[in-house]
Amino acid sequence: MTKPVVLTGDRTTGPLHIGHYAGSLRNRLRFQDSHEQFLLLADMQALTDNAHDPDKVRHSLIEVTLDYLAVGIDPAKTTICLQSHLPALAELSMLYLNFVTVARLERNPTIKDEIRSRGFGRDIPAGFLCYPAAQAADITAFKATVVPVGEDQAPLIEQTNEIVRRINATAGRTLLPEAQAVIPPVGRLPGVDGKAKMSKSTGNAIALSASPDEIAAAVKAMFTDPQHLRVEDPGQVEGNVVFTYLDAFDEDRATLEHLKAQYRRGGLGDSKIKRRLEDILQALIAPIRERRAQLAKEPAYVLDVIRNGTAKARSRTEATKRDVVEGLGLFVL
Repeated sequence: MTKPVVLTGDRTTGPLHIGHYAGSLRNRLRFQDSHEQFLLLADMQALTDNAHDPDKVRHSLIEVTLDYLAVGIDPAKTTICLQSHLPALAELSMLYLNFVTVARLERNPTIKDEIRSRGFGRDIPAGFLCYPAAQAADITAFKATVVPVGEDQAPLIEQTNEIVRRINATAGRTLLPEAQAVIPPVGRLPGVDGKAKMSKSTGNAIALSASPDEIAAAVKAMFTDPQHLRVEDPGQVEGNVVFTYLDAFDEDRATLEHLKAQYRRGGLGDSKIKRRLEDILQALIAPIRERRAQLAKEPAYVLDVIRNGTAKARSRTEATKRDVVEGLGLFVL
């Protein structure tokens, strides 16, 4: 039987962190056995707000690929490919922009939030505003039906499906499938400083390559409950960063629930739950860090993974572009 196609990926703006692991990488490890999976190194999307620093985007290609391989992504099962070297994606993006209005792009909740958080005002890079059409091109070029995204990204998948429906209606038949957004059970992890978004740029993330000392320092600095001043004081679990991370990474659910109950009624110190979290994160990251260090010594292999995956993806995306162009009745040489 043909496996369902899943497309996912990351903007190449720096190494990945444990938020990526909790929110997407764990799912990708499962998907590579049950789906035909493509992982997109989204360097063109990274340039939409990093055009002033192309060296950062180029260097991050290798960094992100190393993280993929280090966590266990198998290039024999999952195709890792480079967005900028798949010309069909840019061509489909241009085509799709004729099937969406500027007003609709500006209304997209994800884009509105990102414009506000970046302080663009009306000085919005055109490439950034057109991001939903570009993502629609990425998804449909692989004819993906499964797209794992965070809850905040779900509006982008809906806009992709709007474009798909318009393309299919214009062609008078189904040229492209609609995609389903798969929301991971673990939401976006907050930064270690308690801020809503973990970010590489703000330094409130724990990298997948973090050293033991960096992990220890990050956990020590984590926010808990500011009202939990003494061990015997009742504490708040909800909104407590340490418990949020334990929810994401502690596999002993029974013990975790016991600790939550004890913390709520009083009698459990912050140092004990931080120690538990640090032990879990040290055990999680140590083998990833070790594999990553070994892979970093083999740059030719890492580049071959990208080249081979991109060649396979180019064949797939070019075939889809031809289907769309012919289906719409456009001229084909």
